[in-house]
Amino acid sequence: MSAWQVASPGPVSTNPLERVTVPIPEPSPGELLLAVRACGVCRTDLHVAEGDLPVHRARVIPGHEVVAEVVAVGPDIDESYAPGDRVGVAWLRHTCGQCGYCRRGRENLCPHSQYTGWDADGGYAEFTTAPAAFVHRLPQGYSDSELAPLLCAGIIGYRALRRTDLPAGGRLGIYGFGGSAHLTAQVAIAQGATVHVMTRGESARELATALGAASVQGSADQPPEPLDAAILFAPVGELVLPALEALDRGGVLAIAGIHLTDVPALNYQRHLFQEREIRSVTANTRDDARQFLAFVERHRVEVTTPRYPMDRADDALADLSAGRIAGAAVLVP
Repeated sequence: MSAWQVASPGPVSTNPLERVTVPIPEPSPGELLLAVRACGVCRTDLHVAEGDLPVHRARVIPGHEVVAEVVAVGPDIDESYAPGDRVGVAWLRHTCGQCGYCRRGRENLCPHSQYTGWDADGGYAEFTTAPAAFVHRLPQGYSDSELAPLLCAGIIGYRALRRTDLPAGGRLGIYGFGGSAHLTAQVAIAQGATVHVMTRGESARELATALGAASVQGSADQPPEPLDAAILFAPVGELVLPALEALDRGGVLAIAGIHLTDVPALNYQRHLFQEREIRSVTANTRDDARQFLAFVERHRVEVTTPRYPMDRADDALADLSAGRIAGAAVLVP
């Protein structure tokens, strides 16, 4: 089969991805063999390709927002899957199920967790495999391309929103407006929030306005009113300071990315006093995924998905790096 591998991690301008021909993988016990129908292009893929996240597996095939069709079912599968089923593969691939975090329902913190497109090959390929216990049933009413970004951008954004403890009818600030943010904004608005967006790109600002943001301004600008909560999606540590300054008393800033540049020194009075908080977001649980996918089946979200043929995955990552993508890019066969 044809696939992309992270051959030499480095800046996207150095072409870290290599197009290769490799054997179709064989499903291990408990796994499904899947034909890829669409794969989202996530900023985490860019971090793996550029080496911000050191690869856990040499020449890994990236991609963890995979909409796929079941081709074959491996041995020892308890759940009911059959060839032809449409399923989704997300970032979280495996947890131990035995540690204290797993037993407390916080499997996203499992120290033995593994991830699609980082620890194991992902969806920048014609076929992939995934543990049946970690694939997802998909909501109706969406195309393959629309579904793909929901499987990470949507799920992680949903967890980040939950981490903010945004009160009913609250004021939410969103910093950066890419694939995850444009979905999270719609969820928050559907729940009754007022959303203010801070982002740099003109196309992203236009998209935020079209999706119902109450205000849109530059990435470090102050919103027109104090915020009850904020989510930082841009992997830019410098934005932590203006986001904290924008919070009202008791506000929470959730940082949604897996990678963040260094945060400048904080001033306690300006940034943290009056019980403002910073919370990180680490992966997601399967329960997060189920809740989010059920929500978007009840409340349709508009998924902006610039499409790239699978043989242009390197171009998609370059466009993502340069800020040329509004919404969430998707690779299609």
